[in-house]
Amino acid sequence: MSVTPPGPIGDPVFGNGRRYAADPFSFMRVCADSYGDIVRFDLGPRETYMLANPADIERVLVADAERYRKPDFGDDAIDTLLGNGLLMSEGETWQRQRTLANPSFHSRRIGALAGTMVDHTESQLADWGDGEVVDVQLEVARLTVKIIVSAMFGADITDEEVKTVQEKLEPLGARFEPDPRRFLIPNWVPTRENREFDDAVDTLESVIDGIVERRQGTERDPAADPAGPEGVAVRGPAEDGSDGHGGGDLPMDLLSVLLRARDRGEQTDENLRDELVTMLLAGHDTTALTLTYTFYLLSNHPEARERVAEEAAAATTDGAPTAADAREMEFTDRVLNEAMRLYPPVYTLFREPRLDVKLGGYRIPEGSALMLPQWVVHRSPRWYDDPEAFDPSRWKPERRSRRPRFAFFPFGGGPRHCIGKAFSLLEAKLILAKVCSQYDLEYEGPDLSLRGSLTMHPDHPVPMRIRER
Repeated sequence: MSVTPPGPIGDPVFGNGRRYAADPFSFMRVCADSYGDIVRFDLGPRETYMLANPADIERVLVADAERYRKPDFGDDAIDTLLGNGLLMSEGETWQRQRTLANPSFHSRRIGALAGTMVDHTESQLADWGDGEVVDVQLEVARLTVKIIVSAMFGADITDEEVKTVQEKLEPLGARFEPDPRRFLIPNWVPTRENREFDDAVDTLESVIDGIVERRQGTERDPAADPAGPEGVAVRGPAEDGSDGHGGGDLPMDLLSVLLRARDRGEQTDENLRDELVTMLLAGHDTTALTLTYTFYLLSNHPEARERVAEEAAAATTDGAPTAADAREMEFTDRVLNEAMRLYPPVYTLFREPRLDVKLGGYRIPEGSALMLPQWVVHRSPRWYDDPEAFDPSRWKPERRSRRPRFAFFPFGGGPRHCIGKAFSLLEAKLILAKVCSQYDLEYEGPDLSLRGSLTMHPDHPVPMRIRER
């Protein structure tokens, strides 16, 4: 095997962590431009290798996926927040939880949830007024929280609970912003940041406990009401959408599936908590961010906004848009892809080799961190003409087919690809159909500035003026 890959020289103790923390997006781009497909650097105590070639990324995520695992960064905060939920679990635990969750994301069930998505959107738009200015990031996050709770918990969440969740997202996100000093301070040290993080986790768990208690208090006999509280039941064996236990119609929202598994002794209360926290956070945040960046881009590109509005009008001509209507929104689909290319909510993934591996001619040691950065690959001139430009036409089939498969991977890939991809894309298109058929949104803020945490967020409010069409 070859020598160590090239990379920037770091500082003592912190390595390249200070530069990465100051601006992770510029740091990753400069490293790729300066050093090539595989770059080595140190983020604090961790030796990190960044992969910028789609072929290497595909090997890690797909072809050789069994050789890699999620890395342990020695930070208990992520375990405190997400525990052994789908995002963080490994091995048999992950496989068991993924198998349990699969029926809740069955394509037939997702399509049947269109009405739920539209109903919540219509309810929220009823509060909008012509000429009003809203922070669109907060608006769509409030909406997607309500949708994920209805769709996957089979319950409703109160406006006060939504407000509480949104208030606590700030200290949760701040805890995961890059900071090279953090590994020097244990999580048990009562710093202001650690106290605020612990309080936010406790509050989030109390909100989820309240939802579960209400749900259990209002459960009905599935035989008497086959649709269940969330209004979507699926009949058939496991591969056809059920959880594989019982032959009748059962409510298939994730909470119902997990509660039945707990009753069978296959889940603990801790398993249940981890999956619900993971679903609440991951299930609303990435879709809300995709919509935020989409509205921002459409505001800056009126011709594209008008084409999306035309598709939205067609989708809503006969009333509420359906999953079938969403499938016809081809230009809107390209716009969403272009928004996720330019502003991927998940801007980098991490993996850890289980043993020494060879990538790009270099030896990558067991236990090191592999960084797979959507931010870098999605904006590379090797794969995209004029990569900084907003160009939905690059997603026409003939152009898309000329690029490597993993030149675009907003939802990851391989066995651990995002389970909620179809749900998120349907939700985004239906929300766009409702909003863009009624309103034009005009951005009135500063140049977009970004900050990195578990996901990539605007570093400021995103004010949009509402104009009735």
